[in-house]
Amino acid sequence: MVLRQSAAYVKKKMGPRYSLFAKMNILILVLFIPIIILFTYSNEIATSIISKELRASNIKQLSFLSSQIDSRINQTVDFVITFSKDPNVEKFNGLNIWDDLYDRMQTKYVVQEKMMLQSGITTIWPVTYTVYSQQNKEAISNNKDTVKYDEAYLNNNMTGEWTYGDGRASVPDDQKSFHWFYTDSFGHQGALKGSNLVVHASFGHENIENMLDTYKAGGQGDPIFYRKGEAPILNRSASKELARELVGFLDDRQLEGTEQEVVRLDSKNYLVSAVKSPQLNWYLVDIVPLDQMLGPISFSRNLFYLSMALLFAVGISASVLLYRNVQRPIIKLIRGLQSVQRGDFSVQIKENVNNEFAFLFYRFNEMSRQIQDLVEKVLGEKLRAREATLKQLQAQINPHFLYNCLGYIINMAQMKEEEAVVSMAYNLSAYYRYTTRMERQTGSVEEEIKLIVNYLDIQKLRNERIYYTIDIPKEMLKQQVPRLLIQPVVENAVIHGVGKSYSSGEIRIRGEVSGGLCKIYIDDDGPGMNPEQQDALIRKMKEPLQEEMGCGLWNTNQRIMHQFGDGSYLHFTKSPLGGFRTEIIWQMPIEEEKRYHPNIQGDPLHANDHSR
Repeated sequence: MVLRQSAAYVKKKMGPRYSLFAKMNILILVLFIPIIILFTYSNEIATSIISKELRASNIKQLSFLSSQIDSRINQTVDFVITFSKDPNVEKFNGLNIWDDLYDRMQTKYVVQEKMMLQSGITTIWPVTYTVYSQQNKEAISNNKDTVKYDEAYLNNNMTGEWTYGDGRASVPDDQKSFHWFYTDSFGHQGALKGSNLVVHASFGHENIENMLDTYKAGGQGDPIFYRKGEAPILNRSASKELARELVGFLDDRQLEGTEQEVVRLDSKNYLVSAVKSPQLNWYLVDIVPLDQMLGPISFSRNLFYLSMALLFAVGISASVLLYRNVQRPIIKLIRGLQSVQRGDFSVQIKENVNNEFAFLFYRFNEMSRQIQDLVEKVLGEKLRAREATLKQLQAQINPHFLYNCLGYIINMAQMKEEEAVVSMAYNLSAYYRYTTRMERQTGSVEEEIKLIVNYLDIQKLRNERIYYTIDIPKEMLKQQVPRLLIQPVVENAVIHGVGKSYSSGEIRIRGEVSGGLCKIYIDDDGPGMNPEQQDALIRKMKEPLQEEMGCGLWNTNQRIMHQFGDGSYLHFTKSPLGGFRTEIIWQMPIEEEKRYHPNIQGDPLHANDHSR
C-alpha cells in the first residue's frame, strides 16, 4: 500500500520536471519515512510499557514496605493489648495490700523482663515499653533511663492513636519518636479513670531508617518517610539537597492515598511515588531517576537513527543502478500481483524490456489468463452442481408422496368411499399441476399451505378424528421455499403422530418471522418421542442418508440447507399439545428482510378449524 501510494505520488507530482535520479532518491526517502515512523512509534510503546512497569513495580515495592512497617506496628499493638492483660501487669496495678516489698519488687522485675524480651526479639525494630499504674502512681519501663509517673503527661497523650512526638520539648532538627498510649479502660481510650493501667509503646526514627536502608539496598530509588509539617525521615545515604527539593515539591501538593508523578528536580526527571501508611498517617515516598533507568533505550534509539542515516546515504548511491533495471520492473510486478489479489485476473503487464524481467512479465500474463479461465469454469460447475442437487432432492420427494396417495385411493376404492376417492383424485391432480411446473424449483409459502389444506382434507375424510388449524403471518406467505417443503413434515405428523393413537387427532401449523429467521411449527398430540429419541433423530439429520431411515424428513432438511445455507435446518422437540413438534427454520434472504417491517403486523392466513 505504501509502495503504490508513494509511486503514484511521485508520478503525479513530479512528472517530467525531475530526472529519474531525483525521482528514485525521493522514492527512497518516502520508503524510509514509514520505517522511521514505525520505529519511533514502537520505541514510544516500549518506553511507555517500561515506564508503566517501572511505576507498577515501584508502587508494589513501596506498598510492600508500607505493609512491613504496618505489620511491625500491628505486632507492637497486639503485644501491648495482650501485655496489658498479663497477670503480673494487672498485679502491678493492683492495691498490693497483702504483698510485702519483696513481692512488689519481684512483680516489677518480671514485668520489666517481659518488656525487654519483647523489644529484643528483632534488632531492626526495637520498641520502648512503659507501664503506668494510676492506682499506685508508679511506672516501669525497659528504657535505660528512669521513667517517673506523670499524670499530666498521660492526659496530654491519651489520643488512642500513634503520634509523632509526645508533647515534650525536643532539640531543634532532632528526630522525634512515635508514641502510642493504651489504657485498659474498655471504650474510654481517650480518657483516664482513677484506677487505669496505661501501657506506652514508642519507637524512634532509627526503626524507619533501618527499613528505608533495606529498601534502598534492593532497588534504584531513594526513599524517605514524609508528613507535611514534620522533618522527613531519610535513609542514611540519602542526598539531603535532593530530599530538600523533594520535600518542597510535596509540601505544595495535597497527597491522598497513593500518588505517582514524574517531576523535574535538579535538572533531571524523577519518578516520585508515594504510599500512605494507614497506621502512622505518614507517606513512604520514593524518588527514582528516570533518565538513568531509560538511558539504554535512548541510546538504542539514537543508534538506530544513525544507522538509518547511513543506509539512506547508501541507498542514494545505489539508486541510479537499481531504478531502471530492477526497481521499475518490480513495481510493475507488485501492481499486477495486487490486482490479482483483489480478484482482477484480466490484468496484463505491458513493458518493453530486454532483460530477465521480460520472461517474468510473459509468464505473469499467462498465469493471470489461466487463472481467470479456471475461476470461470469452477464457478459455472458449482452453479450447475447446486442446481442438480436441488432437482435430485426434490425428485426424491415426488414419488414418496405419489405412492402414499395411490395407496390411499386404492384403499378407498375398495371400501366404496367414492367421495374420498374423488376428493383424493382431485387433490392429486392439483398436486401434479403444482409439481410438474419445472420452470421453477421453488414455490411460495402460500402455495405450499394450499397444498397442505388439500392433503389434510383428504386425511380427514380417511380419519374423522383429525382436525387441524393453520396460522401463517401474511408477511411469510410470499417467501419462496423449495417445493413440497412442508408436506412431508405434515404427513409425518399424521402417520406417526395422530395415526398411532386412538385418542389424538389435532394437527396445528403455525408460522412466525423474527430475528431474520422464518419459522414454521408443525405440532401433533400423538405419543411423541422421549428426549433420547429426539436427540438421535436430530443427529441423523446431519449424517448421510441411511437405508433404515425414511427419506422424507432427511430430504426436507437437505433441501432447505441447500436453498438457504447452513443456518437453516429442521429441529425436533416436544409439542405443547403433548405430542411431537417439528420446526422448519430458514434464514430470510437479505432482500426480503429489508422489505419486512416487524412493526407492521399483517392479518395471518387462518384456515378454518376442522373439528369433529
